[in-house]
Amino acid sequence: MTVPPGSQPGSDGAPPQLPTCVRHPDRATGLRCTRCDRPACPECLRDASVGHQCVDCVAQGQRGVRRPVTVAGARLSDKPVLVPLLIAVNVLVFAITAVQAGSIGRNVAAPLFDEFALWPLLVAGGQWWRLLTAGFLHIGLLHLLLNMVALWVIGRDLELLLGRWRFAAVYVLSLLGGSTAVFLFGDEVSPVAGASGAVYGLMGGIAIAALRLNVTLRPVLAVIAINIVASVVIPGISLLGHLGGLALGVLATGALVYVPRNRQALLQAGALAGLLVVLLVVLVARDAQFGDLVCFGSGTGARCGVLR
Repeated sequence: MTVPPGSQPGSDGAPPQLPTCVRHPDRATGLRCTRCDRPACPECLRDASVGHQCVDCVAQGQRGVRRPVTVAGARLSDKPVLVPLLIAVNVLVFAITAVQAGSIGRNVAAPLFDEFALWPLLVAGGQWWRLLTAGFLHIGLLHLLLNMVALWVIGRDLELLLGRWRFAAVYVLSLLGGSTAVFLFGDEVSPVAGASGAVYGLMGGIAIAALRLNVTLRPVLAVIAINIVASVVIPGISLLGHLGGLALGVLATGALVYVPRNRQALLQAGALAGLLVVLLVVLVARDAQFGDLVCFGSGTGARCGVLR
């Protein structure tokens, strides 16, 4: 009989004793790792190209393998997470406004809409949150559907390419870019709402990514064309917000996919932070033009005045 390597012959001609698993000393085993040759029980072994390897060798081998990444430096993934979450938040906010207003078509009458919409004069009066919250409001069901379809079609591919955190940065910067354009050049007393600024930023981003990867732009151009038509047909949608979001989306995504691979993450973070600083400086400068304006209340019931 062949004695397994490492086993100990028993006394008085007794059968040899099997070695114990290196991870489970209470388990005798005749199996070994083909890589390190240590005894291991079946629970601690994994199939390999030749024989079996213990879990320690498998983990060590995985650490030595460089995982593939996208052109933006994100790990490969097959499932978007942020895009479905953003769609759910937008739908939820729309549902709340529709319930408050008692109407899907006239959801702009909701108190929440009054609190969250982008009124440049109220922003100058200290209600800065409107620059962000307006990006989660929609004027009617058609406005919501167009933006959410565009967000799903374009956003899911861009999220997989950029990775979650980079995608989130592009989305927020695009949203703020659209709001900043409205705050700079829009009517001071006209409310603006919609995720269009952020969505247009994703459109610009996917276009830049397509150029970087040398793929066709036809699907992107089709979605952009539909949204441009919607900008003209649907009242209350700001073209300024679209253009501002588009510009920031192009710049932010360009910074992510075109920076050199050497120290890529650091350069990307610096570029995105730089864009945010520029936006904040522009917002503060525009706010200074309004003077010491203070507003009380919200929406149509707000009262604003200049401090003496």
